Amino acid sequence: MEISLPVTAAVLGAAVLHAAWNALLKGSADKDLDTVAISVGAGVLGLAVALCLPLPAAESWPWLAGSAAIHILYFAFLAGAYRWGELSYVYPIMRGGGPVVVALASAAVFGEVLPPVPTIGVVLVCSGIVAFASGHADRRATLFALANALVIGAYTVVDAKGARASGSPVAYAMWFFVANGIAIYAYAGLRRGAEVARYVVRHWRRSALGAVLTTGTYGIALWAMTVAPVALVAVLRETSVLFAAAFGSESGRRPRARARPRARQAGSRSRSSSSSRHRGAPWFPSAWWRAPSARSPCRRGCRRPRRPRWRRSSPGLRRTGGRARRRRCRR
Repeated sequence: MEISLPVTAAVLGAAVLHAAWNALLKGSADKDLDTVAISVGAGVLGLAVALCLPLPAAESWPWLAGSAAIHILYFAFLAGAYRWGELSYVYPIMRGGGPVVVALASAAVFGEVLPPVPTIGVVLVCSGIVAFASGHADRRATLFALANALVIGAYTVVDAKGARASGSPVAYAMWFFVANGIAIYAYAGLRRGAEVARYVVRHWRRSALGAVLTTGTYGIALWAMTVAPVALVAVLRETSVLFAAAFGSESGRRPRARARPRARQAGSRSRSSSSSRHRGAPWFPSAWWRAPSARSPCRRGCRRPRRPRWRRSSPGLRRTGGRARRRRCRR
C-alpha cells in the first residue's frame, strides 16, 4: 500500500487545519475550558453530519469508545502543555514524537512494516520536527508534551483500526467527535461544575470555529489512513509544525492592544493623587480595591508607600498578587 498524490495533498491540507486550531487554543485565556468548548462544538457538528450518514459497522464501536477515553488524556495534556509552554516549543515535541510510536505500533497491529528508505524518512522527519522546538520552557511543559506524544501515537493507531473496521471512515470520525464531546464535557463538568456550561455558551463563536477546524483535520486524516499506510499518513500530518511555527511567529509579532480608556484615566489619576496615596487612602471604593500599606518604607528609608501593580478585571482595576514594586524614591 502506497500513498498517492491526492491523498498527500489532502493530508497536507489537514495539517494546515490542525495547526490553525492549535493556534486558536493557544491564544485563549482559559485553555482548559476552551478545550472543552471546542470539543463540545465538534460533537454538535459531528452529530449533525452523522445523522445524514449510515452507521459505522458494529466492529468499530469498541475502538470508538477506546479512542474517546484516550482523547480525555490528550486534551488534558494539551491544555497543560500550552499552560506552561509556548506554541513554538511544545507543539513540535508533541507532534514529532507521535509518528515514531505509530510506526512501531502499526507494524504489530496492521502488519505494515515500512521498507528501509521510508523508515529512514520517518526518523529524519520526526527529528526535524522536534528540532523546531525553540525557546526556553518550564519543565512541566516538556513533560506534558512528551506524555502527549505517547497519547497521540496511541489514539492514532486505535482510530486507524476503528476507521478501517467501520466501512465508513467519515461516519466513524463524526461519531467519534460525538462520543469525545460527551466524554470531555462530563469530565470537565465533574471538575468545574456549571462554569463549563456558562463558558461554552459565552464563547460559542470560538467554539464553532474550533469545531470546524478540528473535525476537518481529523476527518481527513482518518480517511487517509484507510487508503494509505498509517505511519506515512501520521508523519505527513505532522508537517503541521511548519504551519504552527508560522502562526506562532506571526502572533509573537502582533502588537499589544491599547489599554482601555478607563484604565488610562485611572493610571493618570493615581499619578496625580500622590498626597492621597501617602495617607494610604484609596481612590477607588473599598469594595473594589484595598489600599496598600501606607507605612512601608523604600530601601532608602523614605516613608512613601509601595506602588501597587494593576491589571484589568471585570469590576475595575484590581491589585495583583505577589510582591508589589517599590516606588522609586526621588529625594
